[in-house]
Amino acid sequence: MNPRPINLVWLLSLTVLFVATEASFLTHKADILIYNDLNIGTELTVHCKSKNDDLGAHILGYRNHFEFKFRPKFWGNTLFFCRMQWNGKSHWFDIYEQNRDSGHCSRCLWNVRPQGPCMFNHKTSKYDICYPWNTGA
Repeated sequence: MNPRPINLVWLLSLTVLFVATEASFLTHKADILIYNDLNIGTELTVHCKSKNDDLGAHILGYRNHFEFKFRPKFWGNTLFFCRMQWNGKSHWFDIYEQNRDSGHCSRCLWNVRPQGPCMFNHKTSKYDICYPWNTGA
Protein backbone atom coordinates (compact mmCIF):
# COMPACT_ATOMS: atom_id res chain seq x y z
CA MET A 1 0.00 0.00 0.00
CA ASN A 2 1.29 3.46 -0.94
CA PRO A 3 1.61 5.68 2.21
CA ARG A 4 1.30 8.96 0.27
CA PRO A 5 -2.51 9.11 0.09
CA ILE A 6 -2.71 8.51 3.85
CA ASN A 7 -0.14 11.26 4.50
CA LEU A 8 -2.02 13.61 2.20
CA VAL A 9 -5.31 12.92 4.01
CA TRP A 10 -3.55 13.42 7.36
CA LEU A 11 -2.05 16.73 6.22
CA LEU A 12 -5.36 17.92 4.80
CA SER A 13 -7.15 17.00 8.04
CA LEU A 14 -4.64 18.96 10.12
CA THR A 15 -4.98 21.96 7.83
CA VAL A 16 -8.76 21.93 8.14
CA LEU A 17 -8.52 21.62 11.92
CA PHE A 18 -6.02 24.48 12.08
CA VAL A 19 -8.23 26.78 10.01
CA ALA A 20 -11.41 25.74 11.84
CA THR A 21 -9.96 26.63 15.22
CA GLU A 22 -8.31 29.72 13.71
CA ALA A 23 -5.14 28.73 15.51
CA SER A 24 -6.43 30.44 18.66
CA PHE A 25 -3.88 28.60 20.74
CA LEU A 26 -1.20 30.74 19.06
CA THR A 27 -2.68 34.06 20.17
CA HIS A 28 -2.55 35.57 23.65
CA LYS A 29 -5.72 36.50 25.46
CA ALA A 30 -6.79 40.12 25.33
CA ASP A 31 -8.14 41.74 28.47
CA ILE A 32 -10.34 44.84 28.01
CA LEU A 33 -11.21 47.16 30.90
CA ILE A 34 -13.60 50.06 30.35
CA TYR A 35 -13.73 52.73 33.08
CA ASN A 36 -16.39 55.38 33.64
CA ASP A 37 -14.39 58.63 33.60
CA LEU A 38 -17.42 60.89 33.20
CA ASN A 39 -18.50 63.10 36.09
CA ILE A 40 -19.10 62.09 39.69
CA GLY A 41 -22.68 60.85 39.97
CA THR A 42 -22.97 60.05 36.24
CA GLU A 43 -23.76 56.43 35.47
CA LEU A 44 -22.45 54.93 32.24
CA THR A 45 -24.23 52.07 30.48
CA VAL A 46 -21.83 49.98 28.40
CA HIS A 47 -23.10 47.36 25.94
CA CYS A 48 -20.34 45.54 24.02
CA LYS A 49 -20.66 43.06 21.16
CA SER A 50 -18.65 41.28 18.52
CA LYS A 51 -19.86 39.51 15.42
CA ASN A 52 -20.47 36.39 17.51
CA ASP A 53 -20.84 37.55 21.10
CA ASP A 54 -23.19 39.92 22.93
CA LEU A 55 -21.71 40.76 26.33
CA GLY A 56 -24.87 42.45 27.59
CA ALA A 57 -25.44 45.87 29.13
CA HIS A 58 -23.51 46.92 32.23
CA ILE A 59 -24.15 50.01 34.36
CA LEU A 60 -21.01 51.60 35.76
CA GLY A 61 -20.81 54.19 38.49
CA TYR A 62 -18.09 56.83 38.34
CA ARG A 63 -14.61 55.22 38.26
CA ASN A 64 -16.11 51.71 38.14
CA HIS A 65 -15.21 49.40 35.28
CA PHE A 66 -16.44 46.56 33.08
CA GLU A 67 -13.94 43.89 32.06
CA PHE A 68 -14.01 41.15 29.47
CA LYS A 69 -11.42 38.75 28.08
CA PHE A 70 -11.18 36.87 24.82
CA ARG A 71 -8.69 35.27 22.51
CA PRO A 72 -8.19 37.30 19.29
CA LYS A 73 -8.48 35.46 16.01
CA PHE A 74 -5.26 34.25 14.45
CA TRP A 75 -6.09 35.99 11.16
CA GLY A 76 -6.13 39.45 12.75
CA ASN A 77 -9.74 40.55 12.27
CA THR A 78 -11.21 40.47 15.79
CA LEU A 79 -13.53 43.41 16.51
CA PHE A 80 -15.54 44.36 19.59
CA PHE A 81 -17.68 47.49 19.59
CA CYS A 82 -19.52 49.12 22.48
CA ARG A 83 -22.47 51.47 22.80
CA MET A 84 -21.99 53.95 25.64
CA GLN A 85 -24.99 55.78 27.10
CA TRP A 86 -25.27 58.41 29.82
CA ASN A 87 -27.60 61.34 30.55
CA GLY A 88 -29.65 60.71 27.40
CA LYS A 89 -26.57 60.63 25.15
CA SER A 90 -25.63 57.59 23.10
CA HIS A 91 -22.30 56.96 21.39
CA TRP A 92 -20.48 53.93 20.06
CA PHE A 93 -16.87 52.97 19.53
CA ASP A 94 -14.80 50.02 18.29
CA ILE A 95 -13.27 49.21 21.67
CA TYR A 96 -11.02 46.50 20.25
CA GLU A 97 -9.77 46.39 16.67
CA GLN A 98 -7.13 43.73 16.41
CA ASN A 99 -5.15 45.50 13.67
CA ARG A 100 -5.13 48.74 15.70
CA ASP A 101 -4.73 47.41 19.24
CA SER A 102 -2.71 44.19 19.23
CA GLY A 103 0.57 46.16 19.09
CA HIS A 104 -0.46 48.51 21.92
CA CYS A 105 -1.79 46.18 24.56
CA SER A 106 -2.87 42.74 25.63
CA ARG A 107 -4.47 44.39 28.67
CA CYS A 108 -6.29 47.35 27.15
CA LEU A 109 -7.49 49.98 29.61
CA TRP A 110 -10.00 52.58 28.44
CA ASN A 111 -11.37 55.71 30.12
CA VAL A 112 -14.74 56.81 28.73
CA ARG A 113 -14.92 60.60 28.55
CA PRO A 114 -17.61 62.87 27.07
CA GLN A 115 -15.52 63.66 23.97
CA GLY A 116 -14.55 60.01 23.36
CA PRO A 117 -12.67 57.04 24.80
CA CYS A 118 -8.97 57.24 25.72
CA MET A 119 -6.69 54.20 25.88
CA PHE A 120 -3.96 53.83 28.48
CA ASN A 121 -0.54 54.32 26.91
CA HIS A 122 1.93 51.95 28.59
CA LYS A 123 4.86 54.06 27.30
CA THR A 124 3.71 57.31 28.96
CA SER A 125 1.61 55.78 31.77
CA LYS A 126 -1.25 58.10 30.79
CA TYR A 127 -4.63 57.80 29.09
CA ASP A 128 -3.40 59.79 26.09
CA ILE A 129 -4.38 57.64 23.11
CA CYS A 130 -7.75 59.28 22.52
CA TYR A 131 -10.30 58.78 19.77
CA PRO A 132 -13.53 60.52 18.79
CA TRP A 133 -16.80 58.64 18.94
CA ASN A 134 -17.76 56.71 15.81
CA THR A 135 -20.34 58.37 13.59
CA GLY A 136 -23.39 56.78 12.02
CA ALA A 137 -25.88 54.29 13.37
